[in-house]
Amino acid sequence: MEGICRWGSSGVFRVAPLARLNASDGMATPLAQQDYQKMYEALVGKPVHSTLAFHWARLIETLYACERMLELAQDPEFTSSEVRNIPTAISEEWAGVEEAPRGTLFHHHKTDGQGVLTEVNLIVATQNNSAPICMSIEKAARSLISNGEVSDGILDMIEMAFRACDPCHACATHSLPRVMPLQVNVFDCRGDLVRTLKRNSM
Repeated sequence: MEGICRWGSSGVFRVAPLARLNASDGMATPLAQQDYQKMYEALVGKPVHSTLAFHWARLIETLYACERMLELAQDPEFTSSEVRNIPTAISEEWAGVEEAPRGTLFHHHKTDGQGVLTEVNLIVATQNNSAPICMSIEKAARSLISNGEVSDGILDMIEMAFRACDPCHACATHSLPRVMPLQVNVFDCRGDLVRTLKRNSM
């Protein structure tokens, strides 16, 4: 099979808010549950693969987080002083996986005898989402670019294709805000490069 293909048995997957909502049976707080139901009614059932639906899913998760924080802040057991376990030994190696706001994070660490990190390996949401991000960018570019004419507005719309999956792309690329490097290569129908556009190149 050549290149990346969409869904089906391709092995392509997404992480982050929309993926979590697609895999869930609902939200655990009342207002978030109302909006969860509203989203899937409006988008005609599950799963939803529309890239821009990530923003709606992100808002639902944010609402859930606000409701849950209020619940925890009012829970006397959670606010008790008996909540901290002091470590009694230094771990030399450990691994973990968790759901962060941007998506699934895998991490593996090693330390020396003083507890100083000596090796760190991270697989962040951006890497998990790399295939669907590439597919979304290609789809946006094919639908927006014609005759090799590419304006800054078109570049902004193409950028929206990956910002929906990963609004914090600067974190993964270690770029400062508003200086996100972007290069677009425009090919004709024969596959010949006809134009290259660069923005904020290093």
